[in-house]
Amino acid sequence: MSEEPWIKSKKQQMFYFMRFMGLGLVVGVAYIDPGNWGTDIAAGSKFGYSLLWVVVMSNLIGMFMQYLSSKLGSATGMSLSENCRENLSKKKSFFLWITAEIAVIATDLAEVLGAAIALFLLFKIPLMYGAIITGLDTLLILYLERIGIRKVEAVIIGMMLLIGAAYLIEIYLAQPNWSQIGYHAVVPELTQGGVVIAVGILGATVMPHAIFLHSAMTKSRKSMFDMLKTSKRIMRFSMLDTVFALVFAGLINGAILVMSASTFYEKNLVIESIEEAYRTLTPLLGNTSSVVFGIALLASGIASSVVATLSGQVIFEGFTRFKAKLWKRRIVIRSITIIPAIIALSYGVNTLDMLVISQVILSLQLPFTIIPLIYFTSKEKFMGKEFANKIITKAIAVACVVAIVILNILLLIFQFGLV
Repeated sequence: MSEEPWIKSKKQQMFYFMRFMGLGLVVGVAYIDPGNWGTDIAAGSKFGYSLLWVVVMSNLIGMFMQYLSSKLGSATGMSLSENCRENLSKKKSFFLWITAEIAVIATDLAEVLGAAIALFLLFKIPLMYGAIITGLDTLLILYLERIGIRKVEAVIIGMMLLIGAAYLIEIYLAQPNWSQIGYHAVVPELTQGGVVIAVGILGATVMPHAIFLHSAMTKSRKSMFDMLKTSKRIMRFSMLDTVFALVFAGLINGAILVMSASTFYEKNLVIESIEEAYRTLTPLLGNTSSVVFGIALLASGIASSVVATLSGQVIFEGFTRFKAKLWKRRIVIRSITIIPAIIALSYGVNTLDMLVISQVILSLQLPFTIIPLIYFTSKEKFMGKEFANKIITKAIAVACVVAIVILNILLLIFQFGLV
């Protein structure tokens, strides 16, 4: 297939790519939600830098799956949930829908807790009241629904950049051990005690709802696809957008773990809650560090909450064909999430434990999202001969599934005391 004339100009290529960018960064917000904060802080304070390789591995798996998701949306013109509805039996589709909704609720639980904790840290609002206040984000969703998806993307990207800047400051103040970082980023090390945290990192990083969302949002670039004409170029832009965004998100995740390891673990401080991490940062790194930490956590909770809402809408409409206003669905999901969160908080359940558990649930659900994704993207009847997964891509996909399943099996074995 010959290249279009505009492709010959590098300036024009850059212009179209910059217009195309945004989807990856929006999806990337899901990779730095409060659930990631919980698992990364727990990992760093309890195991130092030793689980950094899990962050790297999880981010690579996430990058690969998000690319497949965008490719599915580009080639089929349908989201993952729509493909499940149209091409699987009703029983299989219904089962996958229920598991996806469970993932949305588990995700939203992390957003509720993260935003509530940030409100407590910054403004001393009790956690229970903070959890209730998070329900007001429905008003934000209603407003964003009116201003259009590209403006929503701009708001979310702005918050993501704020979080990134915050952790540049944190790393500068923490002064980590760079040789240890380099070693543990590539050398696997896993003890029995670290399995739950490792699975939590995996669930927090490779987010099922983000995979559903990416395939749907790719369609929002349809007018650009018509301009570009060449599907290969679309795939290339999508891959670059995804890689850029998730490398950025991965660096933030790694920075959270590194900050925790260098600040807490190296001083023999085991952090049992995000609130404790906030309080401990002040005497160790100064007041600036704790304030920046709180602001970044609040931005993470708000931004990821919007992304979770968009994902929930995509999942619901794709599997059921029913259309519902974003804010109405938001009220239902947030109500379902807030009730158990308030009950748990009223009984004094540790917020860090709740965050880790919510991410473990996501990891257990993950195979039910990525296996259908791999199935659809590997079939020529769905993707066409040119865009169906090739042998190497299939092999990488199978390796990713195997890695996820093994970690989940280890979790179940250790948690139920079978070894």
